[in-house]
Amino acid sequence: MKTTTIEWTDRTWNPVTGCSKISAGCVNCYAEIMARRLQAMQQNKYLNGFKLTLHENVLEEPLQWKKPHTIFVCSMSDLFHDEVPDKFINQVINIINLTPQHRYQLLTKRAERMAKYFQTRNIPNNVWLGVTVENQSTKKRIDFLQSLNASVRFLSCEPLLEDLGALNLENIDWVIVGGESGNKARLMKKEWVSAIKEQAEMQKSMFYFKQWGTWGSDGVKRNKHENGKEFNGKIYQAMPV
Repeated sequence: MKTTTIEWTDRTWNPVTGCSKISAGCVNCYAEIMARRLQAMQQNKYLNGFKLTLHENVLEEPLQWKKPHTIFVCSMSDLFHDEVPDKFINQVINIINLTPQHRYQLLTKRAERMAKYFQTRNIPNNVWLGVTVENQSTKKRIDFLQSLNASVRFLSCEPLLEDLGALNLENIDWVIVGGESGNKARLMKKEWVSAIKEQAEMQKSMFYFKQWGTWGSDGVKRNKHENGKEFNGKIYQAMPV
């Protein structure tokens, strides 16, 4: 059963919540907005708001999910944040190893820490590793991802904030692109998306266009649902097998 509105996954698992901003993509963080809302509703897990918090009590959640799921790990945080101890990451990876029926998506903006962590450890076969690349200054994250021998390596270019220029997508299996949502959303231009799509196709990476967000393909600001997820009149949502 799908329990999240994130289109490219069907469940989320948050043994860590809260984070801190490290690049331009963090400015209007959806997770921070959601955490503040849940804090105001006095939800136990978010009593600390968006302060980084470890939740050992939810580590075993995936053990209860017998049916196979695609699980986005730490949608409300970053597992490779500096304040998350290696020992805790080890516990997360242990649960992943105990549940081979699931696929786990680990997405980070802290690519260097992720690469360092997995230098001395095996990457489980059921783990997909990804990095966020929102502008040209964050493209170096791709290099760290390419050094890792994961079954699936992916980029999340969301929110896409500028033309990324030339991309080396060697060993990158999947590229997700999306525009920003919310009142303060920044514009995503059609030609930026086109350039990524063309390079993904040329370099045999799967292309997934998630949404336009608050700004439509015509550069007009409106409800993200009105702007939709079509690109040039088609839906492009390829997924790794």
